[in-house]
Amino acid sequence: MCVLYPYPECHRATHGARHTPRLVRDSPIVSAIGLHGGMDHVELRTEADAVLAELVGDREGSARLREDQWQAVAALVEEHRRALVVQRTGWGKSAVYFVATALLRRRGAGPTVIISPLLALMRNQVEAAARAGIRARTINSANPEDWEAIYGEVERGETDVLLVSPERLNSVDFRDQVLPRLAATTGLLVVDEAHCISDWGHDFRPDYRRLRTMLAELPAGVPVLATTATANARVTADVAEQLGTGAGDALVLRGPLDRESLRLGVLVLPDAAHRLAWLGERLGELPGSGIIYTLTVAAAEEIAAFLRQRGYPVASYTGKTENADRLQAEEDLLANRVKALVATSALGMGFDKPDLGFVVHVGSPSSPIAYYQQVGRAGRGVDHADVLLLPGREDEAIWAYFASVGFPPEEQVRRTLAVLEGAGRPMSLPALEPLVDLRRSRLETMLKVLDVDGAVKRVKGGWAATGQAWAYDAERYAWVARQRQAEQQAMREYVSTTRCRMEFLQRQLDDEKAAPCGRCDTCAGPWLDPAVSAGALAAATGELDRPGVEVEPRKMWPTGLAAVGMDLKGRIPAGRQALTGRALGRLSDIGWGNRLRPLLSAQAADGPVPDDVLRAVVTVLADWARSPGGWATGSPDAVARPVGVVAVPSRTRPQLVGSLAEGVARVGRLPLLGSLAHTPHADEYAAHRSNSAQRLRALAESFTVPGELAAALAATDGPVLLVDDFTDSGWTLAVGARLLRQAGADDVLPLVLALAG
Repeated sequence: MCVLYPYPECHRATHGARHTPRLVRDSPIVSAIGLHGGMDHVELRTEADAVLAELVGDREGSARLREDQWQAVAALVEEHRRALVVQRTGWGKSAVYFVATALLRRRGAGPTVIISPLLALMRNQVEAAARAGIRARTINSANPEDWEAIYGEVERGETDVLLVSPERLNSVDFRDQVLPRLAATTGLLVVDEAHCISDWGHDFRPDYRRLRTMLAELPAGVPVLATTATANARVTADVAEQLGTGAGDALVLRGPLDRESLRLGVLVLPDAAHRLAWLGERLGELPGSGIIYTLTVAAAEEIAAFLRQRGYPVASYTGKTENADRLQAEEDLLANRVKALVATSALGMGFDKPDLGFVVHVGSPSSPIAYYQQVGRAGRGVDHADVLLLPGREDEAIWAYFASVGFPPEEQVRRTLAVLEGAGRPMSLPALEPLVDLRRSRLETMLKVLDVDGAVKRVKGGWAATGQAWAYDAERYAWVARQRQAEQQAMREYVSTTRCRMEFLQRQLDDEKAAPCGRCDTCAGPWLDPAVSAGALAAATGELDRPGVEVEPRKMWPTGLAAVGMDLKGRIPAGRQALTGRALGRLSDIGWGNRLRPLLSAQAADGPVPDDVLRAVVTVLADWARSPGGWATGSPDAVARPVGVVAVPSRTRPQLVGSLAEGVARVGRLPLLGSLAHTPHADEYAAHRSNSAQRLRALAESFTVPGELAAALAATDGPVLLVDDFTDSGWTLAVGARLLRQAGADDVLPLVLALAG
């Protein structure tokens, strides 16, 4: 069905004839109706429906806005009100703001500004606008070279719709120079995916709260439309307050959330190999083309690789996918050139393919609201679409990781404010990071929240304290944490419920019209066979058991080390770097990650390396030797064969690391040269550090090369294997390699059980 008007009559109009809809100022419909203002309510409705007909390519002019869509359009155009629309995915929210834009522009209003959170959403909206003859441009991180030209087009009145990413709202130049001009000339402000403004919601984004500034600077009478498909009652109220639409004269339109085209199901399979095998055998049976969602980048890449081996045309789509590859993947899915995109949440809000036939989740999202949003990609323009959840035992560990990176404790926030206040000048993130012990992404998110709260301000050169009093809202942050836990419990209950699954999701979103759907696997019975053949299971097991992941070495020192008393900067000298190493697997993947997470968890007891794990490590070494540049290839640029093994000392898992180093040395017939040693003061540096500068400072003071190891290194001629249990930031391996190279090692080849992330 149509992006703009998702009902059967629209589908017939747009797909039953080869017609590209246009909206032009001199069209016959426009000329017949007239462009002047002052029309009464009935005439405005007639004009709105005529615009819709133009938008959807209905030559007979029979298309009609539904009453709730018309109510929103009338509130914006006729009454210049602020409206919050909470309606299910596919309801036709874009029809509201495109029709309203056309009507307002005819009456002399400035361009519509749409705040959109994701590039996929922007691309879909720009394409939809172009098909409708509406001139739309976008400002986002992918097209900085076009910004100045676009600003000029807006000022000259040549653009009808400007789509802006929320991150732009907190850019200094945009906030101080562009935003005031936009606020002064905007004819309609649209906030799409408005649940992002609420920290009670599942996808809070602090950049969205910068909208307060734009709302405050809008001239009186400029209408505002906020839209979302995923907001329960609490989030709806909070968004209304955040946007300033909580006043008594604001319009809140909230509709039923049942998706009549969707058939929901859950398939609980024994392990990751069975899930992968099931996909490998059953993907072709799912209707049309669709999306396979995963919780991690590693899982998306694993599954996509396996499905390609099984002959399916699929592509991966994650936060690490290059922008050009993302565009190509979206186009391939829209054109049905692929059976599926295997994606993380990077392919999320706003991606629109009306005939998407299925959505499968390999791993359960932590929130039923987030799950509802993602499954809403399917079934917009087809009568039936399948939605399937394949939960896994790794889900809870992944939920726990993401929950651990919430708003920092008060001590760290106060430390950041004190550093900024003491600096007396703006500080960039790289300069601030070494002094506050927060990872850069978490630090930046925290600063954005403090910016909205008035405690700091983003300025030229970085961030500066404002001196305003600020209170740490511990009660609110604790409530948000409890809300996350409640959402996780709800997803456990969704998997195990014997009641209607669609009704369950509707109730999670406070839909008063929730009722059994009659379609899901609990209402109508399972329709999927969980069985997999022995051959498919063997192939999946082989894929997941395949060990070996490259470990890229650190090549640059972190910035700002001088601030913590370390005279290191720039590139790490080649003679002090590690070479590219190997890990048995990633903690985030669904293969070896499931085996390694229990072994390396904080609660796990220390003990010798398990036999199957050691055998897999030996396989990694053998594959490494035969890989391009490996020591067994005999090529001129090959790394020399390792001549010894060195262990990294561990306070938490000494038996595991020690037995791993001993086993590798024994099987590889290499001498165990010894271990790095902890310094006498290592304990005071042992606390976990969050960012690179802090970690490096701690590690540099924690290790030394004992005399017997130094003597053994001096007697060797070739690279050594540096063995540890896992690597996260990479700085332990970098510090260890630097010490060993300084002590005489020719090269250092890191070998670890697990790569975090």
